[in-house]
Amino acid sequence: MELRTRLQAATKEAMKAKNSARLSTLRLIGAAIKDREIAARGDDGDGTLTEGDLILILSRMVKQRQESAKAYEEGGRLELAAKEEEEIGIIQEFLPRQMDAQEIRAAIEAAIIDQEAASLRDMGRVMALLKERHAGRMDFGAVGSMVKERLLG
Repeated sequence: MELRTRLQAATKEAMKAKNSARLSTLRLIGAAIKDREIAARGDDGDGTLTEGDLILILSRMVKQRQESAKAYEEGGRLELAAKEEEEIGIIQEFLPRQMDAQEIRAAIEAAIIDQEAASLRDMGRVMALLKERHAGRMDFGAVGSMVKERLLG
């Protein structure tokens, strides 16, 4: 089922179940998608977002909430940190399964071979290919250092 359809169905389901926390998070997702569509229309486009675009939006939302939860924990605001963690769980339901370490290493090797990467100068091309192939399935912040280490060593 298409991601947008799954989000709409989950929103209706949360409304029927009167699950306000879930409904609130799903509405935030909907608003983020609508904002991005409006921005895309302004760029002389038609405002249509691909599945990859939607996954990227959701991934950014998770990352924002992880940073917020960490800040709340450091500030002693555990109830707010717990709310952020709950939102992370709801958003992640709509993201593709995350790759494990072995799958990430294999993807990096395949990208390096496909790009015929030999040095650190090729890192940008390798990362672009990984983002194209595996959007939303790996943490590119952590993967960047793995690619760099592989190209140096």
